[in-house]
Amino acid sequence: MNLFDQISADIKAAMLAKDKIKLEALRGVKKEFIEAKTAKGADGDLSDDVANKILQKMVKQRKESASIYTTQNRPDLAEKELEEAVVIEAYLPKQMSAEELEVALKAIIAEVGATSAKEMCKLMCFSSKQISGKADLKMITETVKKLLA
Repeated sequence: MNLFDQISADIKAAMLAKDKIKLEALRGVKKEFIEAKTAKGADGDLSDDVANKILQKMVKQRKESASIYTTQNRPDLAEKELEEAVVIEAYLPKQMSAEELEVALKAIIAEVGATSAKEMCKLMCFSSKQISGKADLKMITETVKKLLA
């Protein structure tokens, strides 16, 4: 079962359970998936890689919104955003720890033969394909900078 079908099934389960937070979060996910499937130039199919990128973007948006709500002294809205982020994160692949990421990036650096920060673009392109969905891009960038320094 692909992510789109899994989300659809879980929406039904959330409706039956009357889980308002999960239902709202999953409806938002399904909306984004449908928009991606029907976007101009799309082939009407949604791969799990594309779906994972959408999910990561949505989690990031929820966390940023929660941060803004917290600074605006709106803990009720921040809490709602964080709860939705937790629901969406459950559909993402297990994220790599900092140590696992560093080991994977060292292997990629050795494979690519990168020796300086000048080759960071090439390295980032290569690593984003191999580690896609398993680590945050910001974390990858920081680790690559540290390893090439």
